[in-house]
Amino acid sequence: MVVAKIGYLGPKGTFTKLAVDAAFNGEHKESYATIPECIDAVEQNEIDIAVVPMENAIEGTVQLTVDYLVHQVTLPIMAEIVVPIQQHLLVHPNFKGNLGDITEVHSHSHAIAQCHQYLHQLLPEAKTQYTTSTGKAAEMVSESNEPIAAIGNKLAAEVYGLKLLKENIHDYPNNHTRFIVLCKDETKLSIKHPISGEKTSMLISLPSDQAGALHQVLSAFAWRKMNLSKIESRPMKTGLGNYFFIIDVDQPYDDVLFPGVKGELEALGCNVTIMGTYPVFKLAIS
Repeated sequence: MVVAKIGYLGPKGTFTKLAVDAAFNGEHKESYATIPECIDAVEQNEIDIAVVPMENAIEGTVQLTVDYLVHQVTLPIMAEIVVPIQQHLLVHPNFKGNLGDITEVHSHSHAIAQCHQYLHQLLPEAKTQYTTSTGKAAEMVSESNEPIAAIGNKLAAEVYGLKLLKENIHDYPNNHTRFIVLCKDETKLSIKHPISGEKTSMLISLPSDQAGALHQVLSAFAWRKMNLSKIESRPMKTGLGNYFFIIDVDQPYDDVLFPGVKGELEALGCNVTIMGTYPVFKLAIS
């Protein structure tokens, strides 16, 4: 049996690594510093599978992931992994001060935003510093003797030997992140967990400057009673006012409804691309 190579947004201690460890067991796992590097590694056949963040319940879509898949590299979405996110304030094990002694808080921009009220109310004097990942922030704190802190998870605290100064500092309790699994060869993918649902993601660009075009697009789904769990616009990067739409449909691709939608939209002048039809796994992480 060939062991799949899985890439994830690293370094060790990120929430992506938590998702990978929860979903996969026994595969070779390799960290990448950025989302584009991880996606590129699949495209260039360095690894078999990439796991990258797609959306957070509080901060919304990870725009870098969407834009890179649309404008740079075309890879099918093979699965979605949803995990709960718990943010903690991590400090060096030798830190002996109080909360008010912390001068800087380091983490990924989404993690800092998820803890905005906590930082605003309890650490108003501390500067926030953005890093490429929560794991990287934890690594930086582990190497510093300054009174600084990181926002991250318990895996990061364990990996880098940090102390949990304050637990669960995120502003909202229902904090989850969607991670997408990208892979060229579906036979390389094996997630042995119960499937909680199925989804199809579509990329749709509208005909330029046509009144009522978006309404007509949504109508193609509505009269077929196809439930949309998400619709989001992103700039085409071809000029102001030009957008494409990412639409998630809560059902797998079939040979009747989806071809009908695609044909109807193309008749309106839209371009339609299926980004993936895939199972959804909701995993519990302590």
